[in-house]
Amino acid sequence: MSGILQRGLKSGLSLTWMLGKIIFPVTLIITIIGHTPFFPVIIGWLEPFMNLLGLPGEAAVPLVLGNFSNLYAGIGAIITFDFTVKEVFILAIMLSFSHNLLIESSIASKVGVSWWLISGIRIGLAVFSAVIIHLFWSGGQEMAQYGLISSGPEPETWAGILYLGLETAFIAIVQLALIVIPLMIVMQWLREKGYFTVMSNWLAPFTKLLGVQRNASMTLVTGLTIGLAYGAGLMIQAVKEDGISKKDMTLVLIFLVSCHAVVEDTLVFAPLGIPLWPLLLIRLVTAIILTATIGFIWNRRTEINKGKETTAHEHSYTSI
Repeated sequence: MSGILQRGLKSGLSLTWMLGKIIFPVTLIITIIGHTPFFPVIIGWLEPFMNLLGLPGEAAVPLVLGNFSNLYAGIGAIITFDFTVKEVFILAIMLSFSHNLLIESSIASKVGVSWWLISGIRIGLAVFSAVIIHLFWSGGQEMAQYGLISSGPEPETWAGILYLGLETAFIAIVQLALIVIPLMIVMQWLREKGYFTVMSNWLAPFTKLLGVQRNASMTLVTGLTIGLAYGAGLMIQAVKEDGISKKDMTLVLIFLVSCHAVVEDTLVFAPLGIPLWPLLLIRLVTAIILTATIGFIWNRRTEINKGKETTAHEHSYTSI
């Protein structure tokens, strides 16, 4: 058990260091830029589109960073602004569906699924979910409280701005470590105790609902627990070893781009002070409905085409 604890702690510290190298400079730079006269001008250009999503103009910053970099860069940008709970929740939903597009969607091409298809689905889900929440949720108007990060008086000097950026970035890393390190220890324990295999067996019947074969269950477990970026190697290996068809791999990836790394990608939003269960449920339910619908239509079309081929073959045989 001590060995698992040590390896999990090492993985947690390594991941915290890796993510910290992204969050720290992003938070610092955004804080400084946010106090320059150019920032309001840029925000003004983006504000009309952001308003359609129920967001202020400055919300474009975490969205751009989250999509072109990763989820943690987006979170690093969120904590540098004053948003309401509803606005942070919309940002969290959007970033959950659509983040790290360049890397995670590129994984799709490695297993034979179109990059454009996966990216289009992710961006579409992000925009659609934001509009729905904006239109139908009237709550969450209170200002968000970012865990240990508290907003004080605005700094008036460049030295004060630099200090504020360093303080905010440092506290963000501490909060991240408090979440990531215990999470990686638990994941290490589950992995070495063979619970991933058990989870794969549990999910095997669930694959029928999604319209895919049972041999895709290990790929589902990998994506759900580790995520697309971290689990890319395991997923590609599973595709080769388990003989997953292109259709099943496409459906599995449609599910996973909607809902992957469910523990980590949900808990990282905990310091932002938003409700986590709705965040998880929206992703999970959306992934199930979307994948099951596409899988049903795909399988029905396959059956119809096979029926036409069989009929044509029988007709040809009778004619002869």
